[in-house]
Parts: sequence; C-alpha cells; structure tokens
Amino acid sequence: MFRGVQHINMDAKGRMAVPARQRDALASQSAGCVVITIDTQSPCLAIYPLPEWERIEAEVQALPALKPAVKRFQRLVLGYATDLELDGSGRILLPQSLRDYARLEKKVVLVGQGNKLELWSEDLWLAERDAALATEVEGDVPAELMSLTL
Repeated sequence: MFRGVQHINMDAKGRMAVPARQRDALASQSAGCVVITIDTQSPCLAIYPLPEWERIEAEVQALPALKPAVKRFQRLVLGYATDLELDGSGRILLPQSLRDYARLEKKVVLVGQGNKLELWSEDLWLAERDAALATEVEGDVPAELMSLTL
C-alpha cells in the first residue's frame, strides 16, 4: 500500500532515489521490479509493482480494441510501459521519453495512490493540488465523496 506525498530530487541523468518506505514496499511486493507508464489524464507517471501492473495490463488488453478511443488508450498506456528495477542504491533511472511527457526536472513529487505511485513535476503537482483544493472549497464535491467519513 502506497501512501503519502514526498518531495525528492532527480539527478541530471534521470535517476531518482525511491524513499525507504516506498522502496521497502516495492521490494516486498515485486523484488524491486516496477513498471512505469504515462497517465493519460494528467501530466504525470504511474509506477506499479510488477504483479499489480501485470493485472492491469491484462485488463487493458482485454478491452475492445476495435473502438478507436480504447485503441488510443492502449497504445499510450501499454506503449509507454517500461520495465525498470531499483538499483543497489534504491534508485530508478527514468527514460527520457517518460521524463519529457511528465515534464520532470530536478524537483519531483512521489504521490502514494494505494496500489501505485504517481510521479509528478513539483510545479505541476503543486498546481494540481491547489486546483483540487480550490474545487473542493467551492462546493463542487461529487456525491460519491460526500458519503465518505474521514
């Protein structure tokens, strides 16, 4: 289970040290093997432990590919999916194409999402967070969320 928001630095080569808490979870779930792909709704990356990705990949492949919107989604999500392993220092090397998509530079943010992690540019994450908080303050909260007790 991935939780929390952590601000971290990425080096000039595109290596990012995964924080210990997330690294331990990835080691126990997938021996440090992850799959990273793009999020088609936001300019961020999704990081999955390999077993969780394999489940999602099967679901995506089972969608009706004759529908143009589904085919576009499959091309993007499956096409950008990249297998990576944490190195001995707990770092992952992000491919340039993924860094370009998510506009990742030195300062990045790792956001826990339960079964996965999201990786954001710090600037884009702060803008996303602020926009989401402003929307909730304005009272535009979906009915499905109103029943949650936090």
